[in-house]
Amino acid sequence: MKNIVVGVLTLFIVGLMVFTAMDDAVFHGGHQAKVIEDFGDGSNQKVAAIAQVEEKSDREKEDEELKALRDKAGNAGAFKVSNEYKSKCSSCHGVNGSGFQNGKAMMGPPIFGQSEEEIYTSLVDFKAGRKENMVMKGLLMHLEDEDLKRFAKEIGEFPARAKEEQN
Repeated sequence: MKNIVVGVLTLFIVGLMVFTAMDDAVFHGGHQAKVIEDFGDGSNQKVAAIAQVEEKSDREKEDEELKALRDKAGNAGAFKVSNEYKSKCSSCHGVNGSGFQNGKAMMGPPIFGQSEEEIYTSLVDFKAGRKENMVMKGLLMHLEDEDLKRFAKEIGEFPARAKEEQN
């Protein structure tokens, strides 16, 4: 009896496989193949003709490539910052404190342009818990007061560094 059940189930499964292979459009290039064939109807040739008309000079192409590289690099080359700032601050506030990187807003607010005293006060408030932000509190928890002053001094110098870099 056991062999009969196994034989019937085997025949049933083989029958389903044959039915699927014979009837399913996927295996015979039915509807899906027609969609692919539609690409060759000539409509894309109009787009190619328009693209050829808008041919750019070598200089324009180089400018676009340079702009793309600058965008890709973000503001990394704007001015030099310490490795401490890069490791603790730049992931949220951007490499130059602008709050943006690669044209996208970062998680933290812009800190560029704030004075050394404002930054130091904010850092102390975050560390003490007067300003609530778990990320900032976690980053500042094990830092000493001298470290906070060093960060505040560096961030306060960002506008002067940026101006110096432009000249």
